[in-house]
Amino acid sequence: MPDPPRPPLPGERSRTLAAALLETLADRLERDPLAVDATILFTDLVGFSVWLLEAGDEAALEVLRTVAGVVEPTITAHRGRLVKRLGEGHMAVFTTALDGVNAALEMQGQLAALDGDRPPLRAGLHTGRPQRLSGDYLGTDVNIAARVGAAARPGEVLVTGAVREAISPDQPLSFKRRRGFRAKGTPSGLEVFVVRSGSGGG
Repeated sequence: MPDPPRPPLPGERSRTLAAALLETLADRLERDPLAVDATILFTDLVGFSVWLLEAGDEAALEVLRTVAGVVEPTITAHRGRLVKRLGEGHMAVFTTALDGVNAALEMQGQLAALDGDRPPLRAGLHTGRPQRLSGDYLGTDVNIAARVGAAARPGEVLVTGAVREAISPDQPLSFKRRRGFRAKGTPSGLEVFVVRSGSGGG
């Protein structure tokens, strides 16, 4: 009678599970790729955690509702898709860079016009070819967009050179280069620009 199969050791079991997960991930990526370039937007509220300590939970919930009530419809109005909510922030994707930039600028304008004490919004965008996975997006281009968003200043819309290049120069937008930009996880020499409504800049 043959010996029964030896159960895998803990380390072997971990490697087997990891291999299975990688195979599943690769299969799903292959079956559900993003067929076109996308512009990825990240937003968040600057200093929200510190502000929360003084404002309290009730005020924080009201601010989050107000911000979501501006950000989410604006994404949809500019033909974008909300990917997910990230605490006090959002991630969205757009088919065109112009739609993404216009959405971000409109969000900033609407929030600035509202009364009330709230942390300022910042936004960052990058155009690339992320991998789509079950409604989410991942990869280097997503990471770059997130880092650019985190580097934006209060009330600012910060974009990469790829976004600027994807927008026709006849659009009424101005781009001012942010010199000396560095962020972990982004390519060396990555160019970023502060974008505003109106012509001019460089």
